[in-house]
Amino acid sequence: MTQQVPLFDLTAQYASIRDEVSAAISRVCDSQQFILGPEVEALERALAAFLESPDAVAVSSGTDALLAALLALGIGPGDDVITPAFSFFATAGSIARAGARPVFVDIDPATFNVDPVRLDRALTPRTRAIIPVHLFGQSAEMAPIVEIAEARGIPIVEDAAQAIGTRYRDRPVGTLADMGCFSFFPTKNLGAFGDGGLVVCRDPRVASKVRSIRNHGSETKYRHDMVGGNFRMDALQAAILRVKLAHLPVWTAARQRNAARYETLFERAGLIGHVELPARAADSTHIYNQFVIRVRQRDALRQHMQKQGIGTEVYYPTPLHLQPCFKNLGHVTGDFPMAERASSEVLALPIYGELAESQQALVVEAIQSFFQRA
Repeated sequence: MTQQVPLFDLTAQYASIRDEVSAAISRVCDSQQFILGPEVEALERALAAFLESPDAVAVSSGTDALLAALLALGIGPGDDVITPAFSFFATAGSIARAGARPVFVDIDPATFNVDPVRLDRALTPRTRAIIPVHLFGQSAEMAPIVEIAEARGIPIVEDAAQAIGTRYRDRPVGTLADMGCFSFFPTKNLGAFGDGGLVVCRDPRVASKVRSIRNHGSETKYRHDMVGGNFRMDALQAAILRVKLAHLPVWTAARQRNAARYETLFERAGLIGHVELPARAADSTHIYNQFVIRVRQRDALRQHMQKQGIGTEVYYPTPLHLQPCFKNLGHVTGDFPMAERASSEVLALPIYGELAESQQALVVEAIQSFFQRA
């Protein structure tokens, strides 16, 4: 069946900024400076201002942002890093790539974010960092996490890949602790035309270290004080992101309006007992990088939606502790029941800013027809 409502529609957003983007790309092509340089520096200043951060370092991806942050903190073999069991793979993968051991923690079933009480219990004598994830566009409960970390002198790296513009107690996520990492993957609320990422740092000395790490550990040409990587951002991506950043508040507001409309449509359709809508935490705004519902018959519903021409996605079908590459950690099914339950029930619906009211109605009608048939 022809798709009636795609999960994403990047072409609709691009159509509204085509001329601005074309001018930005032409500017970079005329300069013939494609790696780092003035475009990247201008983006870093703009993002630091937007995030109310003293410093921002642009890198090649959100994954590389996490890895660079851990390397800047000196995380390596013999270290434990605590992170939720339910997240995108890059969160745990970056810990492993740094040579450390991921220590998983179960989640709050309402918000999908790490449970601070369980996090406290997971601390070990080898804990050297904590990576809370602001999943799906909503902040983790940071106040108790920061209190736990500060009492023990443990640094926090916020994984804010899905949460640019989210605020916790009126402060931007990513700036609530020592470091914050963002992703500019194309489908993010602020997406590049390829990969891109950002590290924000409270300490300027740490920011300087991240800048060195992103360039093979080099601050002076051909002198390498540490082993880093090629985590540099392309100037073309920076120029495009500068254009899109100016539109981000409007796009975020559109997603929030669409989320509110979904709530109304689901209620009118009598689906609240069948479907659990995204919870909104008291201390956090929600930018709806994804609009994720919970449904016990998730897989059957997804097949039904596909037949109706409605795009959906499962974030994430396997929790991190059950990934084959982490088999050596010795986890088994049942270790983190809230994460496992989420993996079996979550379903993301279209939420992009250009989504029309008529398209949202089709989404809800398709779900309603599933339960009427059942």
